[in-house]
Amino acid sequence: MKQSLNVTFLGTGTSQGIPILGSKHPVCLSNNSKDKRLRVSVLVSWGDYNYVIDCGPDFRQQLLINPIEKLDGILFTHEHADHTAGIDDIRPFFFRQGDIPIYAHERVVIALKRRFDYIFANEDRYPGAPAVTINLVDKETSFELSGLQVTPIEVWHNRLPVLGYRIHDFVYLTDVKRVEESEMEKLRNCKVLVVNALRIDPHHSHFNLEEALEFAEEVGAERTYFTHISHLLGFHEEVEKNLPENVFLAYDNLKITI
Repeated sequence: MKQSLNVTFLGTGTSQGIPILGSKHPVCLSNNSKDKRLRVSVLVSWGDYNYVIDCGPDFRQQLLINPIEKLDGILFTHEHADHTAGIDDIRPFFFRQGDIPIYAHERVVIALKRRFDYIFANEDRYPGAPAVTINLVDKETSFELSGLQVTPIEVWHNRLPVLGYRIHDFVYLTDVKRVEESEMEKLRNCKVLVVNALRIDPHHSHFNLEEALEFAEEVGAERTYFTHISHLLGFHEEVEKNLPENVFLAYDNLKITI
């Protein structure tokens, strides 16, 4: 029997979230809950397993809203703070489970060790610090998570290589500006694509809405959800009503099944 994936969008905002502190932009002042976006992350669950892709500074808040009893691992896309700064909040899971597996490129692990040295320390560990088991990931090698194959996908965030992930028929990409044709092959025949759509105007390191729509059409997934959204994209309801019928704006706490 084919395993269903349950995906919860823990956060769908860009690095500052929405609302931006102190901003009087109309989207930041919106009363619509779909216009309020925590930093980007997703929870992917199947069977009794729970994996998170990225854990930004809102991680604790996100899992209070979408509680899980155990965390089987974290997949990191890259080292930027809005994707990694919540790693200390694995502590409750560590105290119950022991070391938490993380999956990341070697470059990302080096950055995490520099910022969170107490988590990675081998000696003289602080008694309350969590610990992790490191699993290095690169674009060349698929790996298995709790019975499912995961395929890393390299994309470009300006000049920074970032890893997306394909889990079965689900593809998650964020902070994308360019994808090489060789990596595009890994996206073929996926059912659900998640990809960033930052704003209307062009950006040096992210797809804007036009680019994200072109990319979604090229991939041809059954459903596409846009994430990593800034207030400059506009009001959720107004933007979504103008999207193709199989393309949607993701929003915080949206749950989908694949």
